[in-house]
Amino acid sequence: MRILIVKTSSLGDVIHTLPALTDAMQAIPGLQADWVVEEAFAEIPGWHPAVVDVIPVAIRRWRKNWWQSLTGGEYRRFRRQLKSQRYDVVIDAQGLVKSALIAWQARGQRVGLDRDSIKEPASSLLYQKRLAVPKGGHAVQRVRQLFAQAMGYSFDPDAIDYGIQPGSPLPASGDRPALMFLHGTTWQSKHWPLPYWQELARLAVASGYEVRVSWGNLQEQERAEAIADGLTGVTVLDKQSLTGLAQQLQQCQGVVAVDTGLGHLAAALNIPTVSLYGATNPGLSGTFGYHQLHLKADLACSPCMRRECSYRGQPLFDTTEREGEFQVQPPCYRSLAPDMVFSHLCRMITEADTQGEQP
Repeated sequence: MRILIVKTSSLGDVIHTLPALTDAMQAIPGLQADWVVEEAFAEIPGWHPAVVDVIPVAIRRWRKNWWQSLTGGEYRRFRRQLKSQRYDVVIDAQGLVKSALIAWQARGQRVGLDRDSIKEPASSLLYQKRLAVPKGGHAVQRVRQLFAQAMGYSFDPDAIDYGIQPGSPLPASGDRPALMFLHGTTWQSKHWPLPYWQELARLAVASGYEVRVSWGNLQEQERAEAIADGLTGVTVLDKQSLTGLAQQLQQCQGVVAVDTGLGHLAAALNIPTVSLYGATNPGLSGTFGYHQLHLKADLACSPCMRRECSYRGQPLFDTTEREGEFQVQPPCYRSLAPDMVFSHLCRMITEADTQGEQP
């Protein structure tokens, strides 16, 4: 069987689709898949052994000049590649009008969620087979259910396997165990305060860890350098491809992340991860897998689901060894102090090591 998966973005959503593909590969011998994905995330599907061809799409870029994009050679090449293969099943795992239109252009039976299960109900009009999947479950489990119904198999919801191998593992570096800090995120309201990152780095180094800090743009690079400033044992990584960052993560014993797509990558690699949630709710789309802990802020207005913090209450303050007293921004993170985060991470690393030693 050969299938086409349409799951274009975002980073976390693409990663959430991988366990469903592993289920299908295990249930259907010889299954092969092609995958339509945004060009920025095109590395990810190729990490999975069932994927034959990755078909990059550039909707985000094409929107900026849609007429030139539609009439230009790049879009024609995309359509030609999309139509070059006839598929047994074409699965729109995104559930948006834009992804349904892509699936509609492919050759094969189009399958997606029905109007009561999908994010954009109009999308279901473009499918030939519409499936019901309850909205209340986690995104990973919902995609697994969609795939299983589309191809007629069952799966164990308690077992999770992302099935990826992002290139050859890097050789071990240094004598100390390593942690990764994933501090970058697009929403202002999802940023854990810089003084907390600095204090967490101090605690980790004092406990014998090497700390690696990633970044993806200039603002994140500046924050990464501020986290590392004055601390021996904290390394600001060079800018990484997704494959390079995945290989770095595979060398780490633990991760601390805000609500970011890279946190889902750590989960996919089964790395003990503490994820910090203030403005957002991890219930339906948080990191998912083994050795995952969600720490949620307990301020009355959290989770607000707002990109910008709208708190208007009394200012909240905290104190760290390096910063002294400072005003916590966003204030909901006052309940997620660095010493608590580090304590949870150490416990999770120990538990993961113990489970790995068991026969």
